[in-house]
Amino acid sequence: MNLAGREEAVRPGWAQLVRSLAASGVLVPPWTQVFEGLDRARFLPQVMWPYDMNSRNTTASDRANDPDAWFGYADANIPVTTQWDDGRHDGTAPGRVPTSSASAPSVVAAMLHALDVRDGMRVLEIGTGSGWSAGLLTRRLGGQQVTSIEVDPAVAAAAAAALHQAGLFPELVVGDGLLGHPQGVPFDRVVATMAVRSIPYAWVRQAAARGVVVTPWGTHFSNADAVVRLTVADDHNQAEGRFIRPVEFMKARSHRLARAAHAEYVPGGDVVAGADHIATTSLPAADLTDPAFSFVAGLLVGRDCVSVSDRRGPDVAYWLYGISDRSWAAAVLHDDRQTSTVYQGGPRRLWDEVEAVHDWWATAGQPGITRFGLTVTPHAETAWLDTPQQPVPAA
Repeated sequence: MNLAGREEAVRPGWAQLVRSLAASGVLVPPWTQVFEGLDRARFLPQVMWPYDMNSRNTTASDRANDPDAWFGYADANIPVTTQWDDGRHDGTAPGRVPTSSASAPSVVAAMLHALDVRDGMRVLEIGTGSGWSAGLLTRRLGGQQVTSIEVDPAVAAAAAAALHQAGLFPELVVGDGLLGHPQGVPFDRVVATMAVRSIPYAWVRQAAARGVVVTPWGTHFSNADAVVRLTVADDHNQAEGRFIRPVEFMKARSHRLARAAHAEYVPGGDVVAGADHIATTSLPAADLTDPAFSFVAGLLVGRDCVSVSDRRGPDVAYWLYGISDRSWAAAVLHDDRQTSTVYQGGPRRLWDEVEAVHDWWATAGQPGITRFGLTVTPHAETAWLDTPQQPVPAA
């Protein structure tokens, strides 16, 4: 079969993936039929960078050189990077920062299910990306009901070409999605395809009363994000809802962290000489690197602290950096030892703060992400455990 014929054929790999997602319960009717009729490969570029979930490595795949491998990745339940470094990247080697992608099909299915669209509803999508999600929504609702915004003109143009080639014509806008689309209000549903560090209140104001906002959300503490599903109040004075699943998403461009360089925290790189407080810790590496704990730590201290970890065999080098000051903490945690030495510097004791978070988390029964929720008002965001009446403690 030639390449063009392969693209138009119903490939066993995609059909198998759809069946697998349906069997797992993440893909439900009528989305099952929509996925069957609109595979992800239609929206992926000739050169893409699949992400191996186990090794956490990214490699290039060129459809012209190895179409079987390319389609294998396209039909796999993995995320695929489609742009690096805001388009300034050349060549096939991975760039520095992935800046546009096609999410894993299971994540797309889960977010569309959470969106709970009904016939006749109008949807605003923030982040057109490859165009696949906008295409799925258009197949489900019709082009007049879907508006999708993309900040990058080149990404937007590629998505438009793919959508139009598939016979799909949602309203496509090039602009800053964090501002929403006031010309089209109100929207019954708002969904974002990139993570934010705070909910743009424009999304809440542009949603209909009792409308729904679905977006990946997280803090600077780590890449452990979660999808939150918010329901907008009748008076638009708040939106509130639970986190529904853990994810890792690319960040909105203006929400990326711009932390100072390591050398500004520890001049000369000598943590022993640079520390002004040395102690021991019994925090296990498994807990500190657990995405659930990282997410919870972000809720309590992640507005002003970022963590970095590097596992090498049984050892994990773990760093904490202050965002608003030059506080820092460092330790090498060992799987086969109960205690490790912690070095801290700067005006705050960041490790002590994380120890306190761990104590609170352990006392609460090590709650997972889905026990937490978020209340958003025009002036604040408040995370809570189980009910809005139980806000998480302040840092």
